[in-house]
Amino acid sequence: MAICFIGIDLAKNVFAIHGVDEHGKPVLVRPNVARAKLHETIAAVPPCTIGMEACSGAHHWARLFRAHGHTVKLIAPKLVAPYRMSGKRGKNDAADAAAICEAVQRPAMRFVPVKSEEQQSQLMVHRARQGYVVARTATINRIRGLLSEFGVVLPQKAEVVRREATQHLEDLPGYANTVIGDLLSEVHHLDERIKQYDAHIRAIARESTAAQRLMQLRGIGETTATAIAAMVGNGAEFSSARQFAAWLGLVPGQYSSGGKARLGRITKAGDPYVRSLLVLGARAVLNAATTRTDSVSRWAVKLAERRGYWKAIVAIAAKNARLSWAVLTKGEAFKLPA
Repeated sequence: MAICFIGIDLAKNVFAIHGVDEHGKPVLVRPNVARAKLHETIAAVPPCTIGMEACSGAHHWARLFRAHGHTVKLIAPKLVAPYRMSGKRGKNDAADAAAICEAVQRPAMRFVPVKSEEQQSQLMVHRARQGYVVARTATINRIRGLLSEFGVVLPQKAEVVRREATQHLEDLPGYANTVIGDLLSEVHHLDERIKQYDAHIRAIARESTAAQRLMQLRGIGETTATAIAAMVGNGAEFSSARQFAAWLGLVPGQYSSGGKARLGRITKAGDPYVRSLLVLGARAVLNAATTRTDSVSRWAVKLAERRGYWKAIVAIAAKNARLSWAVLTKGEAFKLPA
């Protein structure tokens, strides 16, 4: 029987494969496939639909399998979990592959866009920069914590910590002077590294037509535009702008029953990095709106008065997400709002 759907449980060294025919009957069950044999095994299978969890290495394998005519779909791991047990107890690689194979056949399943090598390389710039930012914040907080042991209590603002710590450096005894000096040097090194990656992001933004169009939206700068463009490509995996906003977790969760609609807080699903960038951009829009008279600013101010500051920020971020999807999918045909 011809194989129609395959589920692959990705791993570091040993992979599990579960393939079924058009009637759902297993016809390819291999719980132990070595990494070196995976490409060869899938290449020998006639073109079919392959499902994998969106994890480390998934996009690499997806590109390889697509080259052999397969349709590859990546699924968020949390969406596979409901299909994993299926009335059975226990968890293993073979059961995971079977669950993925079952999930990829669902017509209402939502999939993760497969990224190209260029997209992944651009996202690496963002991930590395964010890692340096986190490391800098941790180092600054370490300086604050250590200085507090000597009665020097500093606020959280980074510039104040740099200045005050340098001023108190000579007053610190023994090894305390050495430690704080080294930590300040590390902060300076991280500052320089972050500036280098900011320059990389500016270069990506200059070369990307999609990013330049996204930057025309209020509240979206170089970092947000390049991150969205690299994360979702042309947005074809999403059927609507609201689905894209929901994928980012910017829509309220529903707790409706018995015909009564109940809406809660935003779901915060999807990628937290892109969502945080949109929220930060929305804060900038709302903070600047009080001194402007254009239509977007007037709308933002009225929204804040009617729904409150934070709900207005979420609404602005969700609107920018929907507009971003329209820019990516429609291109030049989409007329940007004034």
